[in-house]
Amino acid sequence: MSITADTDRADTLVARANAIVRATDTAEKVRLAYDTAKAWYGRHLGLGSLSLSGPMPERPGRPERPVLLAPRDMPKRALGGDAGKIALLHSLAHIELNAVDLTWDLIGRFADTRLPRSYYDDWVRVGLEEAKHFSMLEDRLGELGAAYGDLPAHDGLWQAAQSTGRDLAARLAIIPLVLEARGLDITPPMIEKAEALGDHATARVLGVIYRDEKNHVAFGAKWFRFLCDRTGERPEPKFHELVRTHFRGALKPPFNDRARSEAGLTPGFYRPLAKLTG
Repeated sequence: MSITADTDRADTLVARANAIVRATDTAEKVRLAYDTAKAWYGRHLGLGSLSLSGPMPERPGRPERPVLLAPRDMPKRALGGDAGKIALLHSLAHIELNAVDLTWDLIGRFADTRLPRSYYDDWVRVGLEEAKHFSMLEDRLGELGAAYGDLPAHDGLWQAAQSTGRDLAARLAIIPLVLEARGLDITPPMIEKAEALGDHATARVLGVIYRDEKNHVAFGAKWFRFLCDRTGERPEPKFHELVRTHFRGALKPPFNDRARSEAGLTPGFYRPLAKLTG
């Protein structure tokens, strides 16, 4: 059964999703994500609507630092020692902060689409976990004497949100089924490298992120198929069409086929697109 907008309360899931994306202070963004998830699961929030809450922002709120650069202008990452660890963790923290905003934007931007409550239950969980990931990485940076904002970061991730802002199926195809699925490919080698270097604290953080990402990809596959069933389209060809239209990068092997399949993203989705690597 679908849920309808709660027109009697200004404090709604949509309004809070809007506030999370707009928040410029990262601690406030994380706090709002935690509080909103608690209120939603406690049945203290109605869904709300875009007509009452106003449109989602075109860009997320960001602190003054880090300096945001075009991907081509990013300096090369340090490779060894604590400087290398910090550069990697800073890059991952930036990705997870974007994931916070992308998920809550997914919740708010498409709230006028008829969807069951379980859709929001799933994505509120993802929004909460992305906030947890950012906090864990931020804490690990602090343990190494660094902080988020110390290094420049690239400004390319939000382009995926802008490109898919009018199409929920496209948003699901690109964010969880391309970008998060890529995390399933690259995170296990990072965990192995951290363990080999004796950096067990970083390995534990990455292990939590990897475990959660499997569920995020699974939710993406579940709801992408739901939308395809609704419109009578075949999921794999529809995915291929949307990726070719909206994704500017390349689907690069090697793929973690086992983890992807466990999350419901079978090879027929992504293998035919691997030729995009040129």
